Amino acid sequence: MKIAMVSEHASPLAVLGGVDAGGQNVHVAALSGALADRGHEVTVYTRRDDPELAARVMLRPGVEVVHVDAGPARAVPKDDLFPYMATFAQVLAAEWFMDRPDVVHGHFWMSGHAALEAVTQVQARTGGTRIPIVQTFHALGVVKRRHQGSADTSPDEREWLEPAVGRGVDQVVATCSDEAFELKALGVPLHAISVVPCGVDVDRFRPDGPVEQRGRTERLLTASRLVRRKGVGTTIAALAALVQAGRDVELVIVGGAGTAGADLADDPEYQRLDALARSLGVRDHVSFRGQLGQDAMPSVYRSADVVVCAPWYEPFGIVPLEAMACGRPVVASQVGGLIDTVVEDATGLHVPPRDEAAVAAAVTALLDDPGRREAYGAAGRERVESRYAWTRVAADTERVYERLISGGATTAPRTRTTTTTRATRAVRATERTAR
Repeated sequence: MKIAMVSEHASPLAVLGGVDAGGQNVHVAALSGALADRGHEVTVYTRRDDPELAARVMLRPGVEVVHVDAGPARAVPKDDLFPYMATFAQVLAAEWFMDRPDVVHGHFWMSGHAALEAVTQVQARTGGTRIPIVQTFHALGVVKRRHQGSADTSPDEREWLEPAVGRGVDQVVATCSDEAFELKALGVPLHAISVVPCGVDVDRFRPDGPVEQRGRTERLLTASRLVRRKGVGTTIAALAALVQAGRDVELVIVGGAGTAGADLADDPEYQRLDALARSLGVRDHVSFRGQLGQDAMPSVYRSADVVVCAPWYEPFGIVPLEAMACGRPVVASQVGGLIDTVVEDATGLHVPPRDEAAVAAAVTALLDDPGRREAYGAAGRERVESRYAWTRVAADTERVYERLISGGATTAPRTRTTTTTRATRAVRATERTAR
């Protein structure tokens, strides 16, 4: 089948580890590739953020990336992209009018909105059936606001547009059970929700292979974008408790705005974390590594005794899967997707968010019990192979597509059209203001 992936801010070609580049980029690239391996033709539509980018790039056999001209051809924070979604939708509609996909899959709420508007335009021009639309949100605004409050930089329109997207598409793919409950509360009917998790490359991330040399006797690892909600500060505070208890332990932190540790100096969150480590007296126990490529990460995972993922909230979280695939035990906050991926007292331990004492206690329990760490690591590897390999995730996603296609694409109900029209007026008004 012809599959159109829409990922307005998260390009599968992007370098990971920046503020707006992370798990969604990996997800879109890996899912597209796995679907191509199953014989499908995938086109990924993402916004051009560099004037030097080619209009169309072959990511790999069966997967093409199309750079859509919508807004300035430079990096723009994702929460500032909403004014350009009307233009983005118009480009999609023109593409799909000439080469109609069998199914459209939106990633993130703005992509879903643009996909709905584009499909509505195509249907209005052709008078035919509606192209079926699948949506993966990757994060929900209502959850983000709940945890970040006034620090949430989402545009105001997200509050009503995101639920409208959920109710307007044909099927929403939630990545975990917690998200499914949130979607139901937003008015998305249960029959329109499927749960398909994110995946992990089990061939790249595996227990055997090179192991990076440590600097101290024991090593902890955390990997994430350097944004406050990821809870890296909680992990540093837990490290301080371990050092105070006399442990020769180090913490490796992967992620940030720079491509190497020396390039992190201008990152505000790095500056805050660096100051925190110094104030706690553990700066010489902390190594900020900046961004590392996917090929470099397995040896770093294997070098860790424990991988700590302590976010305040996490829609899904790829890092625990990569850690478990490498046979590492995980200490994870009991939030979002981490509730599903990390099995308590089987592949790792859960802790409350923002609780450095709980993180320190969980890490201590694992550091003091090598047999337990080994058992958790083996169970983690088995779990990702059986449930989270991209081959499995692609097959489950394919079944969602096939159900929609075999059932026949339906004409959009009037309520959907009304919502789309209202949204379009709002977007175009905002776009005029942005100009």
